[in-house]
Amino acid sequence: QEQVVESGGGLVQAGGSLRLSCVASGNVLSINLMGWYRQAPGKQRELVAHIQNSGVTTYDDAVKGRFTISRDDTKRTVYLQMNSLKPEDTGVYYCFANGRASLISAYRSFWGQGTQVTVST
Repeated sequence: QEQVVESGGGLVQAGGSLRLSCVASGNVLSINLMGWYRQAPGKQRELVAHIQNSGVTTYDDAVKGRFTISRDDTKRTVYLQMNSLKPEDTGVYYCFANGRASLISAYRSFWGQGTQVTVST
């Protein structure tokens, strides 16, 4: 069974940095997209950033220039380096991966349980 597990969340002061990691495992032949969503209290889950297996990245405008997403395909891991954090970055950060079990399988998304990021003033 496929799964992703996040780590690296925590409490940090405004202006600080955190690095999130996410490892995909299980019956996955290939992954074409990995990334991060976040959900603040009382708000909908929103895309933070994702990265294709080609290396092409996409960022939400709110994090451009502050966050950097990267991946290590040998480790099936995606990272999110978050710098210059703001209180509005607070939320639960969820990792996802689009993967397939075989060459004839369709890609599907699987999600982690989330990791809390809290930025204090």
